[in-house]
Amino acid sequence: MARVRVTLCYAAVVAAVTAVMVDMTPHVQAAVIRHMSTNLHNLSHGRIATLVGSAFVVDAGPLYLWLPGLICLLAVAELAWGSGPLAIATVLGHVGASLLVAAGLTVAVTFGWIARSVAHDPDVGMSYVAMGALGVLTGAMPPRWRASWAVWWITVALVVIAGGPDFTDVGHLLALALGMMASLRSGKARSWTAPMVLLLAIGAAFGFVVLAGGAVSMVSCAVWGAFGALVCLGCARLTRQNSSADAASQSGSHDSGGSSNSWPGRSQS
Repeated sequence: MARVRVTLCYAAVVAAVTAVMVDMTPHVQAAVIRHMSTNLHNLSHGRIATLVGSAFVVDAGPLYLWLPGLICLLAVAELAWGSGPLAIATVLGHVGASLLVAAGLTVAVTFGWIARSVAHDPDVGMSYVAMGALGVLTGAMPPRWRASWAVWWITVALVVIAGGPDFTDVGHLLALALGMMASLRSGKARSWTAPMVLLLAIGAAFGFVVLAGGAVSMVSCAVWGAFGALVCLGCARLTRQNSSADAASQSGSHDSGGSSNSWPGRSQS
């Protein structure tokens, strides 16, 4: 339990908040979500606490549908990296993506590219936290699979955005990227074990559902994500083959050079 304390603490708080909100009337629930949203209205009025509080208010249906998957995703990231790196990646993913999305929306509203009503749109949930965890897992992947893992998730996020741009979808991509950046400075990940692989499978499936959304979107995302990952694997394989061929060629040239240099010495003796 001590090895996944950040996961358990976050899950416990989210579960408690969700349980309390279930007993609220729809009007009160809407008021809580509106007050805790990291939308332009709240941020422009100095409600900076929403950058943290919004991660604990989840409006995603019954608890049993999403909490187990979230726990698996966070737990495998914490087991791979430790509590500190997971906390940094998830905070960076949630807070960083929220601020970047807010900055982009501010520019879009200022130039009239989108309606001003977006300033009051609700923006709460754990999805940016989940994307940050997915991103930080990039550095924990075995080297030969690392690039394919990153390309898979980035491709899925881009396909979702291309299907109908939404500021939350853009935030998912940003949180993913920030998590990947965090993994670059997280040191060396722990070795993978069978339980960790099982948690990864469940957590990654959960992350895919969060990122891809609807059934049609899931199919197209899976196809394009697999295509991108396979292309990445193919490029990596060609690179390794070319490197091996170059190394063999250089080794052969050195050997032949050494042999030719030995003959003059023999003729002089």
